[in-house]
Amino acid sequence: MGCGLDRFGGTDHIVFMAQLDLQIIPVTPFAQNCSLLYDKDSREAVLIDPGGEAERLQSVLKDLDVTLKEIWLTHGHLDHAGGAQELRDTFGVSVIGPHKDDQFWMDDIELHWANYGHAGMGRNVVPDRYLEDGDVLELAGVHFTVAHTPGHTPGHVVIYNQKMKIAFVGDVLFRGSIGRTDFPKSKHQDLLNSITQKLWPLGDDMRFIPGHGPMSSFGQERKDNAFVADHIIGTAGPNTTGVA
Repeated sequence: MGCGLDRFGGTDHIVFMAQLDLQIIPVTPFAQNCSLLYDKDSREAVLIDPGGEAERLQSVLKDLDVTLKEIWLTHGHLDHAGGAQELRDTFGVSVIGPHKDDQFWMDDIELHWANYGHAGMGRNVVPDRYLEDGDVLELAGVHFTVAHTPGHTPGHVVIYNQKMKIAFVGDVLFRGSIGRTDFPKSKHQDLLNSITQKLWPLGDDMRFIPGHGPMSSFGQERKDNAFVADHIIGTAGPNTTGVA
């Protein structure tokens, strides 16, 4: 349920730190970028936004010989959270995130997939733990910070590591675009505020994995993103009066 940008082809392998590896696995008819993050030594792994195709994700885990420890969700849309329950049942791991304000989306995942003509693609899920702004997640001793970033959905979160300069932004921001705000409880001004007040301060060199399409950096988007470039909204970001 993103912006429809070009998808990664197949499964992309990205090395961005000596300790951790990252695989980008597009899943579902929406070509949602599920991220498999794993420690090369311990082989411990997390899946970020396993939106569907749980059996395929299980095969990737097996092929890489990694052990799934947790599932992290950026928001509750069907193409990001749809595979979480099946994977939790299979591996006995915890589902963590998003913020509690997205539970209404996760309560209707099965209905929404059926409405799109793909009944059985995903299942409803209630996380083991909701996330709040400032929470910290951990994989093999590496810590990731959580930012609550409402707008696309009210309970959306972004998960990032400042040292590694990598952020998992779900459907907040894309290469050249931003998340939709025509859904129930979506707010365009909140989305702009989340981008400019929560993401931009992390630095122009912060690279991000979007929910759909290619990677980019915050600096690149500040230069030429058609919605949130500095020359469009100003370097101070949008105001909060509801007028962008």
